[in-house]
Formats: sequence, C-alpha cells, structure tokens
Amino acid sequence: MELLVDKYDKHFSEITLKPTDGGRFEVIVNSNTVFSKLESDRFPEDDEVMELVAKEIGAN
Repeated sequence: MELLVDKYDKHFSEITLKPTDGGRFEVIVNSNTVFSKLESDRFPEDDEVMELVAKEIGAN
C-alpha cells in the first residue's frame, strides 16, 4: 500500500483498507475490481497490483 501511495498519491482522493474474513483480497479502483483473490484463486504476483492500478488510472 505504501508503494501505491508514494507513486500515485496525486491520482487518489482516498485509499481504504478493509479487513475482512474469508480469504478476500480485492483491489478496486474507480469502482472497478482490478484484482480479486476470490475470482483468481491466488494472491497477486510481485508488482501486479501496481501495474493493474497504473493501467486503470492511465498512469505510466
């Protein structure tokens, strides 16, 4: 999360971490789910979340 904030802080008005049960790990940007552990049945690879967020917000 710190890397996201450091790199893309000007693109976000809010970042929220919501603890849940049941093995859920989801990344939602602009109301779009860009990664879901429940759907993919795996955790993201290194830098995968950064790449997905960058793509969603149109950043390089």
